[in-house]
Amino acid sequence: MNADRSVDVEHPVFVGEPTQTHEPRVHAAWLPPEAFRSLGARRVLVHGEGLLVDTVLDEVSRACARYGGRVWHSPSWNVDVDLVLALRAAGELPNPAVEAARSAGEAALGDGEPLGDEGFLLARDGDVTVVLADAPGGLLYGLFHVVRLCAAAFDPTRPPERHRPASRRRMLNHWDNVAVHPVMGQVERGYAGGSIFWRDGCARGDLARVRAYGRLLAASGVNAISVNNVNVARTEALLLTDRLGDVADIADVLRPYGIRVHLSVSFAAPVLLGGLPTADPHDEAVRDWWAAATRRVYDRIGDFGGYLVKADSEGQPGPFTYGRDHADGANLLAEALAPHGGVVHWRAFVYDHHQDWRDRSTDRARAAYDHFTPLDGKFRTNVVLQVKYGPVDFQTREPVSPVLAAMPATRVALEVQVTQEYTGQQRHICHLGPWWGEVLRFAPWGPGGRTIAEMAVGEAGSGGGLVAVANTGDDPFWTGHPLAQANLYTFGRLAWDPRLDPTAVLDEWMTLTFPPSATAEPELVRRTLHEIMDDSWRTYERYTAPLGVGFMVHPGDHYGPDVDGYEYSRWGTYHFADRDGVGVDRSRASGTGFAGQYPPYWAQVYESPRTCPDELLLFFHHVPYSHVLHNGSTVIQHIYDTHFAGVEETETMRRRWRTLNGMIDPTVYERVAERLDEQVRCATEWRDQVNTYFFRKSGVPDARGRRIY
Repeated sequence: MNADRSVDVEHPVFVGEPTQTHEPRVHAAWLPPEAFRSLGARRVLVHGEGLLVDTVLDEVSRACARYGGRVWHSPSWNVDVDLVLALRAAGELPNPAVEAARSAGEAALGDGEPLGDEGFLLARDGDVTVVLADAPGGLLYGLFHVVRLCAAAFDPTRPPERHRPASRRRMLNHWDNVAVHPVMGQVERGYAGGSIFWRDGCARGDLARVRAYGRLLAASGVNAISVNNVNVARTEALLLTDRLGDVADIADVLRPYGIRVHLSVSFAAPVLLGGLPTADPHDEAVRDWWAAATRRVYDRIGDFGGYLVKADSEGQPGPFTYGRDHADGANLLAEALAPHGGVVHWRAFVYDHHQDWRDRSTDRARAAYDHFTPLDGKFRTNVVLQVKYGPVDFQTREPVSPVLAAMPATRVALEVQVTQEYTGQQRHICHLGPWWGEVLRFAPWGPGGRTIAEMAVGEAGSGGGLVAVANTGDDPFWTGHPLAQANLYTFGRLAWDPRLDPTAVLDEWMTLTFPPSATAEPELVRRTLHEIMDDSWRTYERYTAPLGVGFMVHPGDHYGPDVDGYEYSRWGTYHFADRDGVGVDRSRASGTGFAGQYPPYWAQVYESPRTCPDELLLFFHHVPYSHVLHNGSTVIQHIYDTHFAGVEETETMRRRWRTLNGMIDPTVYERVAERLDEQVRCATEWRDQVNTYFFRKSGVPDARGRRIY
């Protein structure tokens, strides 16, 4: 019998059509229909069963319906096909040529490691491309890899490729509030509109947007999200109990794309929700309460991922209240989750947020190391300690956190921030891939040693992996700024494989988002985008806080310049500029000793201004304005030069973007053009305020005679 089982579907909302509830049109991001042209024009056999295989079949069917191909779902018929997407255990394939392609793929696997739950192999034999997987998840990721490759997936000379994620969990943290926060709004540090999950204290009724989001995440490599803010207020705490059904609805929608849901929970939940007099982790009633609450979660959401916790930090409750440490607190929740296979992501963002600016012996940068390294080896195996990439707070430039190298007996995850809190808030173009690449390549024990990427991955993927604070909202472009979508895509790809070249990943994103077949003068578009985005992080760095000193932002919203905005505050984010110099002395010899938290190689490098890298000089040292950098410039002249250069580069970005008018989607063009106008305005304000501030402090004029106010 020869028949097909192609699926007749409506055009999906995620290609830009409005929903029946009159939601705004949604940009297709890196999955526009045109990206599926190479796949959709071919004859495809999907071989296997399962929920995620159904998703693969649905994706292929949509593409074939649009571009004239055909799709079959076996066990099936003797058909001639161009592409096979097959589970290895699903039985023999119906065609000798197709079976030969699978055999070629099996041979390419050899005696190596198994593909696992999410791995796949892509191979070519004769006229057939085959994707093999051990599990439905691998088939889903294999499909999106074919989409990424476009026509190259069908190149007869393409060698076999084995792909496995470096880490089991590749997670986004949403800082979405269920109830609107009086200061932070619906999404804390959200720069792309409201939440796609919650609105005004309730779950959003239409989950089509959430499904589209899961699709985008799966195509980039993300497989886990937490759906509420780490700062857990009363309404959000109820998601664990009374409002668990809202979480289950989200999990149901994301499951077909392999996304597991996690919850941010309050450490004080036994008191807030359970009526207990204490949340002491050593109290038996508290342990019983968490065990029972967790059991109810898994009864409702069988593939629930686990808990995310911010404790004893910035006012959030934690084990310190009861004289316990963070291992006690994390292990309490880990014990409740262990029978169900869940994990605790415990954030290491713990510091004194009531510092006295007069006291230079207290150093916020030291806090995570001081709190957590004595606990190495005390955490249960299903605890993941989530550590920010830098020791302070997602700054444009920080040294890599020493905690990442200091806890070899603990599962440690690297936490980055995709939402651009301190990097332009998605009003500025600031592609963060190159910065994350530097962090991942950093070798804590010195050149040639193990890197942060290797530590995050661990042996056989046993490490904590990569986690990021999400940058998405209900804006039609997902991230507010269309080009900020690249940061989300890049995170997913680096979480899948931290060894990837961020520039190559950016090129992938461009090819998918601006498909050559649907773009006027595609090579010009690609070249222009690279010219604008490749160095945009360093451009942002040039016109904001210099030489790693950090902050200098407006308190509260963290947008725009305010050089002394935090200088006399309780938050511990100081630059100590005076008439003679600027910077924070974190040396062992005369400062806070933070430099000594690193292994010997970097401790020695950071200890002296003579050896400290220029880009981190003011993070580690207070130096005179006349201090000469390794590039031959003085500190004060470097400040002037980089801030003038940053504005010039931003103006150049805007001019280059204007050359694309008429070559790309006009709605994308106009949104980016508007944001670039704001970026130029804000960069100019940064330049003028920072240069004027340091001119007035130092009294040293610009050697080039440019105007400083």
